[in-house]
Amino acid sequence: MHRHKEVENKDLTVAAMAKQHMEPGMLMPWATVILLLSCGTGTISCTDDLASLLDFKRAIRSDPRGALSSWNSSVHLCSWEGVVCGRARHQERVVALNLSGQALDGQISPSLGNMSYLAYLNLSTNRFSGQIPPDLGYLRKLEFLDLNYNSLQGSIPESLGNASALQSIELEYNYGFTGRIPPSLGKLQMLRTLGLNDNNLEANDSQSWEFLDALTNCTRLVRLSLYGNLLQGVLPDSVGNLSSNLEYLTLGSNMLYGLVPSSIGNFHKLNKLDLQNNSFTGVIGGWIENMVNLEGLYIQSNHFSGHIPDSIGNFSKLTELSLADNQFYGPIPSSLGKLPQLSNLYLSYNNLQGNIPKNLIAPTVVECSLSNNNLQGQIPDVGNLQQINYLDLSSNKLTGEIPLSLGTCQQLQTVRMDLNLLSGSIPMSFGNLNSLTMLNLSHNNLSGLIPITLSKLLLLTELDLSHNHLEGEVPTKGVFKNTTALSLEGNWQLCGGVLELHMPPCPNATQRRTGWRHYLVRILTPILGIVSIALLIYFIISRKKVSKAHSSLSFSDETFPKVSYKDLAQATENFSESNLVGRGSHGSVYKGMLKTPEPVVVAVKVIDLAMEETDRSFMSECQALRNIRHRNLLPILTVCSTIDNKGNVFKALVYRFMLNGSLDSWLHPPVYGHTVNNLNLSQRLKIAVDIADALQYIHHDCESPIIHCDLKPSNILLDDDMTAHLGDFGIARFHLETKSQSAGDSRSTGTVSLKGTIGYIAPEYAGGSYLSTSGDVYSFGVVLMEMLTGKRPTDPLFCNGLSIINFCETNFPDQILETVDADLLEEYQDRARAIPEKENGVLQCLLALVKVALSCTCQAPGDRMNMREAAAELHEIRLSSCIIGGGCYV
Repeated sequence: MHRHKEVENKDLTVAAMAKQHMEPGMLMPWATVILLLSCGTGTISCTDDLASLLDFKRAIRSDPRGALSSWNSSVHLCSWEGVVCGRARHQERVVALNLSGQALDGQISPSLGNMSYLAYLNLSTNRFSGQIPPDLGYLRKLEFLDLNYNSLQGSIPESLGNASALQSIELEYNYGFTGRIPPSLGKLQMLRTLGLNDNNLEANDSQSWEFLDALTNCTRLVRLSLYGNLLQGVLPDSVGNLSSNLEYLTLGSNMLYGLVPSSIGNFHKLNKLDLQNNSFTGVIGGWIENMVNLEGLYIQSNHFSGHIPDSIGNFSKLTELSLADNQFYGPIPSSLGKLPQLSNLYLSYNNLQGNIPKNLIAPTVVECSLSNNNLQGQIPDVGNLQQINYLDLSSNKLTGEIPLSLGTCQQLQTVRMDLNLLSGSIPMSFGNLNSLTMLNLSHNNLSGLIPITLSKLLLLTELDLSHNHLEGEVPTKGVFKNTTALSLEGNWQLCGGVLELHMPPCPNATQRRTGWRHYLVRILTPILGIVSIALLIYFIISRKKVSKAHSSLSFSDETFPKVSYKDLAQATENFSESNLVGRGSHGSVYKGMLKTPEPVVVAVKVIDLAMEETDRSFMSECQALRNIRHRNLLPILTVCSTIDNKGNVFKALVYRFMLNGSLDSWLHPPVYGHTVNNLNLSQRLKIAVDIADALQYIHHDCESPIIHCDLKPSNILLDDDMTAHLGDFGIARFHLETKSQSAGDSRSTGTVSLKGTIGYIAPEYAGGSYLSTSGDVYSFGVVLMEMLTGKRPTDPLFCNGLSIINFCETNFPDQILETVDADLLEEYQDRARAIPEKENGVLQCLLALVKVALSCTCQAPGDRMNMREAAAELHEIRLSSCIIGGGCYV
C-alpha cells in the first residue's frame, strides 16, 4: 500500500516572506551595544526581539550547518539567517523565523514568546527536544507554527489557544507528544490546519475527546490530521460537527472501533479520508454517498463488511481507493470501472466473489491488486493499458486463458496470477513486456511450451512458473540462466535448460539402437562416464567464472526505469571521496543525486568484485529484496550491472538515501565534529518496534521466509522522520522447506561458513549449526541491549567471560539502572523527580525491554521467542508504558 502524501496550501503573505531570499543588510562592524542603539525609534521593541533571538541561540546545543553563524553583533538582526523583519513602520520588528531543516539540536527558548510581532515560526526538521514553551501562547500575531519532524515531548500547551491569529499548527512526526489534545485549541477561530500525526496523544474517555467538540468552533478548519496516535474507543458523533469546509481528515493507525458515525457524511468538500489500520466494523453506509469530491479513500485494515457501495463509482475525482484487508463480500461493483481518474485500486484480502467486471481496470490505472479473494471466471481483456505497472490477481479462482492483450501493457513491472485455475498456454506476447521484473504464474493449470521470448526480457529477475503442466525444452538464456531467480518445479514434462536446474535431457527422435552400437555402448560407457564427469566438473567451474565476469542484472521500480554506469558516475561526481558515505565488507556506498524526471537523492552501493563472495552477495540482496514490500525494509530502487568506462565489470545497488544515517551513528557518534546525537527512550522504542516488524515480516509473512544473517545497528537506517529501515541483505538466505538437513528444525536452512558480525552472531553458528530465523532473533536481542546500554557487544568492558548478555542478565531487574546509558538514566531521573519510582513508566519500560532482549538471546535456539512474539511484546510495551506512567512519554 502506498500511504498518501499530505498536500497543503500555505499561500499567505507571511509564509511567502519567510521563504523568499533575505534582502542584503548593511554590515555593521560596531559592538553589540551599537547594534542595540541602531534599532531606531522602536528601541524597546527591537531590543526585545534581539534579546529573544540571542536567548534562542543560547539554548541551541549543536548547530552542525552553521545556520546561526551570522547571528552576531557585526550583522543587523534583520539580516540574520532565517530572520525576516517587517516593512513600513514595523521594519525593524521580526515577523518571521524560518530555520527549517538545519539539524539544530537543543530546546526551544521561552523567550520567543516575547517577539510580539512574530507571525511565522518554522523550526521543522531539526532535533529540538523538551517541551513546547507555553510562552508561545503570548504571540497574538502568530499565524503559522511548524514544529514537524523534531523530538519534542510532553503535552501540547493549553496556552496555544490564546494565540488567536493562528491559522496553521504543525506538530507531526515528533513521536513524543503525550496526554490529551487541549480543548483550548477550539478558541482559534482562524485555524485552518491542525497536524498532529505520529505522536502519542490520547483520547480514551468522554473527557479526553472534548477537543473534538471544541474544534467545531473552528469553522475555517480545512485539514485535521490525527494519524498514528493513541485515540481509543468509538469515534464520537460530534466529528460530523466539524467545519463544513473540511477537505482532509486522517484518523488512521489509532485504536478506534465500532461503527463510523453517519454524521461524517456531512463533509461534502472532503477530498482525503483516512481511517486505515483501526478496528471499525459494519457496512459502509450512507455516509459515503455525499463525499463526491473524494480523491483518496483509505479504509484498509479494518473489519468493514457487507457489499462495496455502487455509489463510489460516482466519485469522479477519486484517484486512490484502498479497501484491502477487510471483510467485504459480494461482487465488485462494475461502477468502479467508470472512475475517470482512478490510478490505484486495492481490494485484496477480502471475500469478494463473482467475475472481475469487464472495464474495472481502466486505462488510467497504475496499480491494481485484487488478490486473496474468491473471484471467479475469466480475466477480462486488458489491452491498451499504457500506465499500469503492477497487477496482482493471485489467490483467487480465476479460470480460462491469460489474455493475449496483456502483452501490450508496456509499463508492466509486476504480474502475479499465481494460485488460480488458469489454463492454456503462456502468451508469446509476454516477451514484449520490456519493463517486467517479476512474473508469477505458479500453481495453475497452464500447459504447452515456455515462450522463448521470455529469455529476452533483460529486467526480469523473478520468474515463477512452478506447479503447472508445462512441457518441452527450457530456454537457457536471460532469466533462465539464473537458477536463484527461476522456479520451475512441479512441471514434470520439462527438459533441458542449464545444468544447475538438474532437468532431464530432451529426447532425440532420430536415435536408433542397433546391435553393434549397443555392444559398443556397453564397452565405452565406463570410459565415457569418467570423461563426462571430468568434463562436467570443468564445465561447471568455467561457467561459474564466466557468469561471475559477465552476469548482467538490472531491474527497477516505477521511479527509475533504467540507469547506466554513466548515470551513476554523474550522480556521484565520478564516485568522488567527498560523496563517500562509508565502506563495508562488500563495497563502498556513495551519496548521489540521480537525474530522473525529478532529481532524487540516492545511496549507491558499488560492489567490490575483487573481494570474495561479493558477486554472490550482490545476487543475494537482489533476490531477497526484489519482491518484498514493507515500510521498515530498505528497498532497492534499481540495479546496475554493466561495464565501466575502463571495460571492467561494474555492479551497483541503488537505494533511497536515508537522511538520518544509521542507528550505529546515533548510538555511537564520532568523537570529532559538533553533532551530538541523543536518542530518547521513545525514539529507541519506536526503532525497536520498526525493526521487529521488519524481521517479523521477512520471517513469517513472506512466501519464502528470509534469514537476514547480519543484523546490527550499522545495517539499520533512519529516514527523515526517524523511521527505521532494515538494510544490507548481502548475506541473507532463503528458508527452503524442502531442506532435510535441519534435523527437524522447521525454521532452519543449510549450513554455510560462519556469517555475520562478531558480537551479534548466534552462538550455535560458531559450532557449524544450521542457519535459522532463531539466529536473527539472537542478533535482534543483542541490538536491543546495545540500544539500552549504549555499549557495543565488543566494548572493552566485556572481557574475561563478561558479555553484554550476562551484563544485562546479572543486573536484571534490581540494578537495571546500572546498565542503561547516560541519556536514558537522565531521562529516568527527570521523570523520577515528578513520579514515585514504583509508578515510573520509564523504569517499567526499561525492565520490559530488557526482558524481551534476554528472551531473544537464550543460549539454546529453541528457548528463544520468535520475531512474531517479540514484535507483539514490543507493541504491547509501547502501549503499556503510556498507561503505567500516567502519560505516554515512550
